[in-house]
Amino acid sequence: MDKVRYPIGHFVPIPNPSVEERRNFILQIPELSKSLRNILKKLDSDKLQIPYRPDAWTIQQIVHHLADNDMNAYLRFKRALTEDDPLAHSYREDLWAELSDYKDVPIETSISLLELLHSRFSYCLMA
Repeated sequence: MDKVRYPIGHFVPIPNPSVEERRNFILQIPELSKSLRNILKKLDSDKLQIPYRPDAWTIQQIVHHLADNDMNAYLRFKRALTEDDPLAHSYREDLWAELSDYKDVPIETSISLLELLHSRFSYCLMA
């Protein structure tokens, strides 16, 4: 089950990335939405409704979650840049995934949102 849940393995943090490593990570961000779009263009709408593993979210829910999660990350980052004591608010990902927009809104909306958001986020991170 671990291979299904973590197909590329568990996250391994890099505690103190070099300036060059950090720059390379940031440059990868805009490429994520391009890769996502290329992968998903091969799937029809029926396949988007298939969970990627038993008792998990559908592919469509995951795509919408990526956009919501990255919006939250972007806002947290901007608050950290502009507030003395910013709070990192959480949200109920599980409940968000059950809302109608995750089921009814085409994934293109979230992919486009990711493209634009990643462009802005990368710019802020490089500054």
